[in-house]
Amino acid sequence: MENKTFKIVSLGCRTNQYESQAFQDQLNAMGYRSANENEASDICIVNTCTVTDSADSSSRHAIRQLARENPGTKLMVTGCFAERQPEAVSAIDGVTHVVSNKDKDQLLQLLFPNEDLPEFSIKHFDAHTRAFVKIQDGCNSFCTYCIIPYVRGRSHSRTVEEILLEIEGLIANGYKEIVLTGINIGDFDGGVKEGEAPVRLADLVRMVDAMSGLERLRISSIDPDEVDEDLADAVLNGKTTCPSMHIVLQSGSNVILKRMNRKYTRQIFFETIDKLKAANPDFTFTTDIIVGFPGETESDFLETLDVMKQVSFAKVHMFPYSDRPRTRAMLMPNKIPNQVIKQRKQVVLRLAEDLSFRLRESYINRHLSVLTETREGNREEIMGHTVNFLPVMIENPTLKANQMVNVKLVANTPSGLIGKIINEY
Repeated sequence: MENKTFKIVSLGCRTNQYESQAFQDQLNAMGYRSANENEASDICIVNTCTVTDSADSSSRHAIRQLARENPGTKLMVTGCFAERQPEAVSAIDGVTHVVSNKDKDQLLQLLFPNEDLPEFSIKHFDAHTRAFVKIQDGCNSFCTYCIIPYVRGRSHSRTVEEILLEIEGLIANGYKEIVLTGINIGDFDGGVKEGEAPVRLADLVRMVDAMSGLERLRISSIDPDEVDEDLADAVLNGKTTCPSMHIVLQSGSNVILKRMNRKYTRQIFFETIDKLKAANPDFTFTTDIIVGFPGETESDFLETLDVMKQVSFAKVHMFPYSDRPRTRAMLMPNKIPNQVIKQRKQVVLRLAEDLSFRLRESYINRHLSVLTETREGNREEIMGHTVNFLPVMIENPTLKANQMVNVKLVANTPSGLIGKIINEY
């Protein structure tokens, strides 16, 4: 079996990335290896996304490209686009299996029905020095623009025991930073049975924070109303918890937030930011923003820009609105013309770059720890992030990925801060 090869393409969210890594770890444990770039593969897996029209297009392209480049392969397609349009995916030449999201953890059982397969969990996170750990899946929110509850199902959580065991293995394999991720992690309940007391996200954060050998713990995307006093306390007072969080905005306009069926207001968003910032002035934030939601006026759009200016996000993930089947927003009137959406998109991107540059500028001459991550080609600089998620380039040809170093931040560039090593840990 040592000559058997596989290729995996993962699109979209961190949850998909986690699942694709689990496929890879299963196949590695079975003696398969990742195929080289120009090598035909025995098994191909595409973990698709359907959050936007663009994601649909990227998913179709990835499926067709793998089919074309790997004739005769077992081409397995799963993920949210496959969940939404299984017949269309099955009709693509070369596709041999379409697997629903609910059966994703059993995907390889279709190829190896009589074998005792390795567990669907991760031991590594290839090409990353931080490991994303899925703690929850699905969503109960039904935001009017979002198809995810229809393709991922209702919210359900992994058990605390499963999560801690997986993180223990990742730490043993050298990972210094763990990111707790999911589709809507604010709904985490510890996977308890009905009638049992739930284990809340704050409880899990404290358990992971107490684990020996961990150096950094982050929480991925969460809504502002889900950052309650208990979770804020767990993050602000942990040993390894990082002073940065991805808190979802989507719009700075209360009118648009209500139409989106978001559960918070502009004011709640600011209260959450202010609470964390008051406790730690170095706390930084990243966010998601949708432009061009149906009925978004120029005034609504300006309110979003105003929130951006007041918060100064370290990074903004910007999504142009696109209709998704089965969602209420698809039926809403007053759709925004594509040209206006494109213009607003460019305004948000330019402002986000300017604000993140100015935020980084304020850290020049500060001393912070950096976890090294990647080096591009033969460049002497290696990239990493500070504890509060500012990108840093360190000019040192001897550093390797996954090293924690203390640096002095000496300059700022459009791609990140420049750091000089003070000393290694």
